[in-house]
Amino acid sequence: MGWRMPSETDAHERTWMAFPTEGQTLGDTDVLREEGYATWTEVANAVSEFEPVTMLVDPSEQLRAKRMLSGAIEIIEAPVDEFWMRDSGPTFVIDDERPGTLGAVDWIFNGWGAPAWADWQKAAQHARIIADVTGAELISSTLVNEGGGIHVDGAGTVLLTETVQLDPRRNPFADRQRVEAEMLRTIGATKAVWLPRGLTRDYDEFGTNGHVDIVATIVSPGRILLHEQRDPAHPDHDVTRELRAHLEQQTDAAGRQFEVVGIPAPAQLSDAEGFVDWSYVNHLVTNEGVVACGFGDEKADAEARAILAEVYPGRRVVTVDARPLFDRGGGIHCITQQQPLLEVSA
Repeated sequence: MGWRMPSETDAHERTWMAFPTEGQTLGDTDVLREEGYATWTEVANAVSEFEPVTMLVDPSEQLRAKRMLSGAIEIIEAPVDEFWMRDSGPTFVIDDERPGTLGAVDWIFNGWGAPAWADWQKAAQHARIIADVTGAELISSTLVNEGGGIHVDGAGTVLLTETVQLDPRRNPFADRQRVEAEMLRTIGATKAVWLPRGLTRDYDEFGTNGHVDIVATIVSPGRILLHEQRDPAHPDHDVTRELRAHLEQQTDAAGRQFEVVGIPAPAQLSDAEGFVDWSYVNHLVTNEGVVACGFGDEKADAEARAILAEVYPGRRVVTVDARPLFDRGGGIHCITQQQPLLEVSA
């Protein structure tokens, strides 16, 4: 099969999400739990202004979800423990030789390396559940991987991180060649561009060990949007400077050298847990829009919207306060997963 993962900028059929359930990720107080429910709801409602949204909802949360979510959002009952849909859900692909054919890559999901704190057994079934609902052809993979660990240009290029796909907690026997072969088989990637690492905070106990979707994304063929930490007091100042130098020397599947566009981090450097990894790179591109992370920094949020409007011309950029998401380990891109709109053969 000639499977290919389209660019996120291509047309979407819908976006998939999962509604939060009680547990460590949501929080251990009523205030934290309500904050989590409200933020997932706000993101879903924002995305639904641009395209349909379907939400997996655990039986225990049906009443709450129906009360909080917009009536435009479709609810499907399914078991949920973790609710980072980018990572537990399928990666959708298409077959250009069979118009109208949808594929769903079912990566092995083990909660970002099977940490002791994670509850992921139910979420590990989400890809198969969604494939069944959509009628997609299931593409089973033996690779432990998450959707937040890859970014593509839709034309053969994939961004990966050495500390994610080659993480011994995920794939103890993998090497670059095996990972790249699986990327070719499942998502049609003919050129892998490896980042040496991710952002500093992402390596703490509750991090992903370097997901690319908080660091860099391919906004158009040959053009990368990169998180830029301008303050030397933050360790990501050196990290992002080194990543820029690295990416500027790389080429995509068509042989183009990348143009790297920086998108500055907000001014706040730390919280009670240490240096923050607040990043505007972790946005979702939707039909005719962009749902962007906001961090309560009026100047930086506005600058980010302007940069996103420039790199995604013709799309309306809206901001949702993503601090409650980052407090829990991710951002807007991490809780959403786009399903491409299929071309129908004549």
